[in-house]
Amino acid sequence: MEGDEVERADVEALLETRRELGPALERELVDGFAERIERVVEQRVAAETERRRSADRSVAAAGPRQLALGIVSLVAFIPLGITLGVTGNLGPLLVVLAAIVAINVAHALQGRRP
Repeated sequence: MEGDEVERADVEALLETRRELGPALERELVDGFAERIERVVEQRVAAETERRRSADRSVAAAGPRQLALGIVSLVAFIPLGITLGVTGNLGPLLVVLAAIVAINVAHALQGRRP
C-alpha cells in the first residue's frame, strides 16, 4: 500500500510537471492524479471496513462463548461448592468462587467492543 501513498512530494511533482508541459496536458495530469488519490482512499476504506467487520465478528462470537463459559462455570462450581461447603471450609470455597467470577469477568470484558 505504501507504493500508492500520495505524499506532498507527489503533489509538488505534479505541479512542476504541469508548469513544464503547460495547460495542454493539464487535464490528463489531473485525471491521473485524481485516480491515484481515489485508489488510495478506496484501499483505506476497504482496510477500515475489514477491520470493523473483523471486530464485529469477534463481538458477535463472544455471546455464545460467554454463555457456554457461564454454564461450565456453574457446572464446575456446584460440586466444588457442595464438597467444600459440607466440610465447612469457607476459605477454599471463597477462593474457588472468586477464581470462577474473575475468569467470567475477564472473558466478558474481552468480548466487548473497543
